[in-house]
Amino acid sequence: MLQELHISNLAVIADARVELAAGLNCFTGATGAGKSLVIGAIEVLLGMRNPAEMLRPGVDEGRVSGVFEIRDGEAIKRIDAITDASISADGGELLLVRRLYASGRSSVSLNGNPITLGMLKQVAEHLVDVHGQHDHQFLLKPSNQLDVLDQFAGLLDLRRRYHDVFTRVHEAKQRLAGLSANRTLREQQLELYRFQAEEIDAAELSAGEYDELASRSSMLRNLEKLTKDATATHAALYAAEGSVLERLKMMTAVIAELSLLDQQLKPIGDNLRDATISLEEVAFDLSRYLDKLDLDPAETAEVEDRLNTINRVLNKYGRTIEDALAHRRELAEQVAELEKATDDLSAIESQIDPLTRGMIKLGAELTSKRQAAAKRLKPLIERELAELGMEKATFDVSLTSSREPTPSGFDQIEFTAQTNPGQLAQPLRKIASGGELSRIMLALKGILAQGDRVSVLVFDEIDANVGGRLGSIIGSKLRRLAAHHQVLCITHLPQIASYADRHLTVRKSTIEDKTQTSVRVMDGTERIEELAEMIGGKRITDTTRAQAKELLEAAGSEFESAAPPPAPAPRTTVTVSLPKRRAKARS
Repeated sequence: MLQELHISNLAVIADARVELAAGLNCFTGATGAGKSLVIGAIEVLLGMRNPAEMLRPGVDEGRVSGVFEIRDGEAIKRIDAITDASISADGGELLLVRRLYASGRSSVSLNGNPITLGMLKQVAEHLVDVHGQHDHQFLLKPSNQLDVLDQFAGLLDLRRRYHDVFTRVHEAKQRLAGLSANRTLREQQLELYRFQAEEIDAAELSAGEYDELASRSSMLRNLEKLTKDATATHAALYAAEGSVLERLKMMTAVIAELSLLDQQLKPIGDNLRDATISLEEVAFDLSRYLDKLDLDPAETAEVEDRLNTINRVLNKYGRTIEDALAHRRELAEQVAELEKATDDLSAIESQIDPLTRGMIKLGAELTSKRQAAAKRLKPLIERELAELGMEKATFDVSLTSSREPTPSGFDQIEFTAQTNPGQLAQPLRKIASGGELSRIMLALKGILAQGDRVSVLVFDEIDANVGGRLGSIIGSKLRRLAAHHQVLCITHLPQIASYADRHLTVRKSTIEDKTQTSVRVMDGTERIEELAEMIGGKRITDTTRAQAKELLEAAGSEFESAAPPPAPAPRTTVTVSLPKRRAKARS
């Protein structure tokens, strides 16, 4: 329920705090007193109305806030999911605040946490249902009408089961369509990837092999030069007459003899001897190298063929053998993925048929039960409408088959009504005025009250073009509806106001050239005076007071078995500063 509504700098209201009660809350007051601002403030709070047009002139910021108490656990879970702000931790108490700025910007917070306007509108669907003359009315949307019918028929669980199967069928078909559309391309890619993998595998690549082969190829191509130059070097160093080593040995012997004469030459002699030994080792190694050099034409061809094979693979799949091997691993993954997709295609094809059969079965059950529910709902609504002064009205639920399965079943729905004899039945969105729509919604809500999760219902213009006799009937129905919901109603009829659990009046007055608007709870003698004024105008007499008492007593006796109404809330006065002007008498 909505416990409290706070309005600041909205239109002509400077500041107002309105405390509401459970049950039926009726707002009364003269035309132009500001009753519509209460509904307007609620619409602004819930994101149903553009706030820019409602900010009080000359101020930088306005604000509307509402304190809600939510007892329905399912609604709490949904709001938690929408906003990611756990209201369950706050005991189901929810504070919504919407701030309006002169720049045209607005902001919204829930329990102190900022939320988006989109989140606000989703949250509002679980809090308040506003019924009146505006285009966004709940009943005008066929999708919502289907919700109403399914709720009446108790089909929400069956509908959820259908929706789950529908979702699985839809996702499977999308996956199948994607796999089927790409089947040819997938097969071509698979063939290409397998060919590339086989080509790399056939090369039998080994890391580090290329450098070894390149070195061997270079040696084989230059074998003649290597043999000639290495042989010449070996001869000059060791084999030829007067070779380097022969001369070094002679010089080593000379220095050794001289070192006997001068010890300072000994280190020089030692170094010369060591150099001679090192060169002897070089000559030995060079001799062994020359012994191994052997020109084998077959090996040369084999090495060149192997290099050509590797180079062909590297030209396609990487600059190095390591790159080509990495590409081969990628090909293996791609082949596995494509093969899995082919397997998935077969698996999905085998799943779709049984899923579709299950969906059709559930959809047919939904359709059958909806048709039966539509037949039951029609006379109930027509009886309610007759009691609400629309005796000649007829109501029907038009159910047609949709061309394709939808997330809610195989049915398209439209609530139709004939409000006046001689007219054709038409959809509600085309014919319903504000008062007619409110009465139709009141009829529906009266039937569906037990199962409806929306806790706050707001009725605007529900008494349009009706008289006192019908007003009593509407008031009684609103009071009965208020046993399951908190109901807020703006009314001009004392017959309706007499049924209120809480009666609030909105008044404007001028004191010292300043206009004040007050929202007050009427109780006791004040309530009788207010009802008497609604009956007879400004001229209140003993007769009108007696009529007011009679209305209250009649309404009270009708619901004397019901729980007593809550205690009156503190009275609230709203002060609004307006330009100086002559006060007009209340009409």
